[in-house]
Amino acid sequence: MKACDFGGETLVLGQEWGIRLGLPASPLGHEAGKSRIVTLLSQQDWVRRPPDHDRSLTDAENRDNEECRPIDAALPPAQSSAPRPTVTPESPNPSSDLFGARRTVEQVEEGDELAPKFDSHGLIPCVTTDFTSGEVLMVGMMNREALARTIQSGEAHYWSRSRQQLWHKGATSGLVQKVVEMRIDDDQDCVWLRVAIPGGASCHVGYRSCFYRKVPVGTERTTGATLEFMEHEKAFDPKAIYGDAPNPTQL
Repeated sequence: MKACDFGGETLVLGQEWGIRLGLPASPLGHEAGKSRIVTLLSQQDWVRRPPDHDRSLTDAENRDNEECRPIDAALPPAQSSAPRPTVTPESPNPSSDLFGARRTVEQVEEGDELAPKFDSHGLIPCVTTDFTSGEVLMVGMMNREALARTIQSGEAHYWSRSRQQLWHKGATSGLVQKVVEMRIDDDQDCVWLRVAIPGGASCHVGYRSCFYRKVPVGTERTTGATLEFMEHEKAFDPKAIYGDAPNPTQL
């Protein structure tokens, strides 16, 4: 913080140059009626002082301190100091009537109201399994809209973090996931979908399950540590389905 004197009136400025706030002043007792301290509220807010005070400043006075800019200079637009989320999956959605507020632990764990908890990025994980075999097909993320659309349409929707957009699973490949059953876990921060898939595949690489490789653990590693393919044939050719579309896998 640094104080700059503007024509007999003292302003407390932020560390960034040009940040000024004008609030109703408080007399300090010394030099009553001449000096006033203006409180800094935030480092992004700009407030002009009354015109009669503005005109009392000269270029020389404003150059006394590099943190003080001429009042008549163009002021940059205000910016929010709130941190930006890593992802921004917010979009208009029909979820307002579907999800309840999280009021108490008992209500969340023992109640009959759907009150999902989305993380700081607005997402909730979803485990998707084959309804008939119980095989894990994939783990995806949903935002509020994706979860709401899944509930309302009976077809799985996710939020694609790589493409930063809503993702209707199977819209391109035709391998739509038909939701037979949806469950929510105890503290309502994870979704489980049990689905039926015409064509029987879920993985964009072409395999039935996204979990098509096994990681050796424990004594299994005595014979080797390489990944073991549990599916030896692809259910479809991804190049024929997706063409030149960008691969969602990120390095």
